[in-house]
Amino acid sequence: MRNWAREALARLDAHDEAALVTVLATEGSAPREAGTKMVVWRGGQSGTIGGGNLEHRAADQARRMLEGGQVHFAIQDYPLGPLLAQCCGGRVRLFLERLNDNSRDWLTEAAKRMDAAQPFEVRTRFDPGALSKTIAPILATDAEGPSVSLAGASASARGVRPDLGDVLVERADAPRPPLLLFGAGHVGQAVAKAFEPLPFRLSWYDSRPETADIGGVRVAEAAEMAAAAMGASSDAYGLVMTHDHALDYALVSAGLAGGGFTYLGVIGSKTKRARFMSRLRDDGFSEVVLTRLTCPIGLPHLKSKAPEVIAVSVAADLLMRQEAARIRNDEGLTRASI
Repeated sequence: MRNWAREALARLDAHDEAALVTVLATEGSAPREAGTKMVVWRGGQSGTIGGGNLEHRAADQARRMLEGGQVHFAIQDYPLGPLLAQCCGGRVRLFLERLNDNSRDWLTEAAKRMDAAQPFEVRTRFDPGALSKTIAPILATDAEGPSVSLAGASASARGVRPDLGDVLVERADAPRPPLLLFGAGHVGQAVAKAFEPLPFRLSWYDSRPETADIGGVRVAEAAEMAAAAMGASSDAYGLVMTHDHALDYALVSAGLAGGGFTYLGVIGSKTKRARFMSRLRDDGFSEVVLTRLTCPIGLPHLKSKAPEVIAVSVAADLLMRQEAARIRNDEGLTRASI
């Protein structure tokens, strides 16, 4: 998952002032949702708020802010129509703020919380001529609510702008589900790369010592990998694709025995699935438990065996599953409140 705070700190470390552009609110059809951020500096940018000309205009405004030296923040409304030569028909409100060495403390705290997948709030108080920023944790009981709010209500693309003394609250980086990836071969590496910017918290394992040179891989004995699979939480996603079918089976067996995983997939053909299922039944796993195993993995209509295609297919499948789970959860909360 992209860490915009670390990207901003990297610019400051390079003695290069930067600006942070945040989507405060949207109305109608818009390219990105509220809370989306991009970091802009004189020679480039990181991240995207989408929208083609919208992003170009916002980046240009951010760079003019850096060159001017006087303005420290701005709130800008953009109707996505003829003015921007865009036909979305929606509306976007952007918050642009200048970053410098005075921003290091709150950026560092935000970066640490994103690294640890801890939900937090960025609180911005609008003081005369300046902004004061603080980071605060989000408790589990406070997890619901708008991603960006002002005076306790959702920020609006047409509503009242922040005034002196107002506090803008941004909920940042809701908890990401764990993704346990077993295997660092060609497919495993492609999968890890595909999931890097996605809303999952990756733990990547391989048993072969030579994979230690691959960034992000934890070299572990088979028993340690099996323990990780068995101890997976109920919201975890699991992908098994090691170099060894026997190890694959041991990890699948451990994952099913542990009772965790909202999704557990193993790479392989229908033949491999049939052999695994037969052996799992012989080992005493019930049919109900076996329904939790997915093999083959990915979207069924994408037949290519190229590692990059498999990675995209698996990523799309897990994102759709995650979205379906979110919708079910939202519907459950709605029914419970009626």
